[in-house]
Amino acid sequence: MAKSEGYDLVELLDYIDPGTLNYQDWVSVGMALKESGYTAADWDAWSRRDGARYHPGECWRKWDSFQGSASPVTGGTIVQMAKENGWRPVYSWDGNDAELSWDSIIGGKEDGVIVDKTWLERREVMEPNDEEWRPAQDLIRYLETLFEPDENVGYVTESWEKDGKYLPSKGNWDRTAGQLIRELSQCGGDVGSVLGDFREEAGAWIRFNPLDGKGVKNENVTDYRYALVESDTMDLDQQNALIRELELPVACLVYSGGKSVHAIVRIEAATYDEYRKRVEYLYAVLKKNGMAVDTQNKNPSRLSRMPGVTRKGHKQFLMDVNIGKGSWSEWKDWIESQSDDLPEMEELDSVWNNLPDLAPALIGGVLRQGHKMLIAGPSKAGKSFALIELTISIAEGMNWLGWPCAKGRVLYVNLELDRASCLHRFKDVYTALGKKPDNIRNIDIWNLRGRATPMDKLAPKLIRRAAKKNYIAIIIDPIYKIITGDENSADQMAAFCNQFDLLCTELGAAVIYCHHHSKGSQGQKRSMDRASGSGVFARDPDAMLDLIELDVPDSVRKLEADKAECAVFADFISRYVQHWTDYVSQDDRESASRMREAAQRLLAPEIYTNAAATVKAVQEARNSRTAWRIEGTLREFPKFSPKNLWFDYPVHVADSLGALQDVAAEGETPTWQKNFPKRKSNEERKTERKDSIETAYDACKMGGEVTVSTLAEYLGVTEKTVRKRLKEHGDYWIDEGTVGRKQ
Repeated sequence: MAKSEGYDLVELLDYIDPGTLNYQDWVSVGMALKESGYTAADWDAWSRRDGARYHPGECWRKWDSFQGSASPVTGGTIVQMAKENGWRPVYSWDGNDAELSWDSIIGGKEDGVIVDKTWLERREVMEPNDEEWRPAQDLIRYLETLFEPDENVGYVTESWEKDGKYLPSKGNWDRTAGQLIRELSQCGGDVGSVLGDFREEAGAWIRFNPLDGKGVKNENVTDYRYALVESDTMDLDQQNALIRELELPVACLVYSGGKSVHAIVRIEAATYDEYRKRVEYLYAVLKKNGMAVDTQNKNPSRLSRMPGVTRKGHKQFLMDVNIGKGSWSEWKDWIESQSDDLPEMEELDSVWNNLPDLAPALIGGVLRQGHKMLIAGPSKAGKSFALIELTISIAEGMNWLGWPCAKGRVLYVNLELDRASCLHRFKDVYTALGKKPDNIRNIDIWNLRGRATPMDKLAPKLIRRAAKKNYIAIIIDPIYKIITGDENSADQMAAFCNQFDLLCTELGAAVIYCHHHSKGSQGQKRSMDRASGSGVFARDPDAMLDLIELDVPDSVRKLEADKAECAVFADFISRYVQHWTDYVSQDDRESASRMREAAQRLLAPEIYTNAAATVKAVQEARNSRTAWRIEGTLREFPKFSPKNLWFDYPVHVADSLGALQDVAAEGETPTWQKNFPKRKSNEERKTERKDSIETAYDACKMGGEVTVSTLAEYLGVTEKTVRKRLKEHGDYWIDEGTVGRKQ
């Protein structure tokens, strides 16, 4: 049988519920199966799981119409659908098994399988004979196990026929478990006399979660206690064995009288949202281990087969109660302890002389390919422009802020700007950098403003679109648009950041993203503590670059303006005067006033006027620049010295002349003050002198009589100073050199 990308597509279909697909997606599955060498029977067997839409023979008719095309639907379509529904392969970008994503259900040494179906011993479902079966007692035990006496129970005995199938009515919901148990105890085994007669062809149904007595919808459920697990396509005895082998926390196990076993599994959720997540987890574990679970049974108000009745000559009976683990949390802990997908321990000695190659650098001295980097900074720092500069630098293989970049394809995910603004920014940055777009084909832009979804939903969509693009970097700007959970929760942010690991692992690309600073002054904080929210943001990435604004003094602004004036006049003079440096000395070329005089002297009046106007424009642009310092926290490379930058819209320019070297960040103590001790006040110095006298007196007292000379020797000062300090203190007397404390 054919395989796609090394996977058996029939096995992957266990992760795809046909009932959740639209018509076109259903057809695409059939096309993909045929293209990959499977049969119409495979498609039909899977399609049967959607009982509401399945029509016998339809798959074969459609199958014959699939004649192939220039762009066929391949098995990759099924692989991707399975991924989106919880299936996870073991990925490797360097030849070694990579870790799974944060939300992977289980790992296991064989792709997350805890139970090997080929070695699973079948557990026969033994239907009781008429003599030993007690229908009313079955149902009483069921009710006692699942419900409190005062909780309302929903059940259905009436049914109606459609296309040869018997479907349940809404039924009843106005009686409590206690009432039903009392009446069943007195019915002499006649369940129908208590609940109402049922059709023998149809059987009867019961809801396994308590209701509020007002209806049978999800909103009428009062406690999200249990979920239903059943499979109509799996061998009955195998179902029974697998449920027990996985130690599901089953409260009641019921034979349906048909093709399935109904396991009422403890979910014990506090809210509907938690119920849904736990049921998804439960179903994913079952799928991983080979059970084609019926995913239409997810609702907490779902009906299950009622024990104590018959159906087409078979008994719907209670097989067991309280089997497997005792609670949801106990079972989940057990599952995760069994699902060890961790690599084996290795002896360092075995690889010492054959170490694996390190991932090549993406940004020299800062970040490796396949790793993660965060850029943090306040608003107006030009973070988006810095990321656009980085995108261009990687695409063109040139330096970024002084660091060399590897050359390759890069995806820029734009979450904030409208499409037109984003595209114009790229052209503006290219122009400001003075770089021709020679390798512009290396840049892809995904504009998602207004379409951003939480990161756990965005990641698989991004992976699907980027899988064959061979990107070496994915840049996401900004992340606040896609954060899931509480920004200040370490657990939730760790889960969020693990989505970046998923992108790195599956695509083999570096992931670079930006985040904002917390509120308040940042100058006194360490660079890694400035990002808003949980400290996970700073500690999760392999490299973190932090931008902080510098408080530029007027003297530096004046110096920059003078340098700009000198440069403009030098440019104009060199264009119109040959050998002009013979007339203007080196010292004069570094003085704004003297260069102005030289320009007036050497240039024609109209040319000087143009030069002066240019000087004014350049100086105004210089004055509008903001100054920034970029610091780094690196995992793979040595720490670099802080870089000082000017943000000269729309690009960042290195402070190559060192004008910002000693400029302090906003809220930071200036460099020239850091080495000076804080000057003490007169009151502080007076208190210190009083404390020193008291300490010295107590120490000398231990040796006997206290004198001015012994105090002077202890303090290391003159006797004159001691007398002065004793007088200043006021609590001591001096008598011919002897010192005492006043009463």
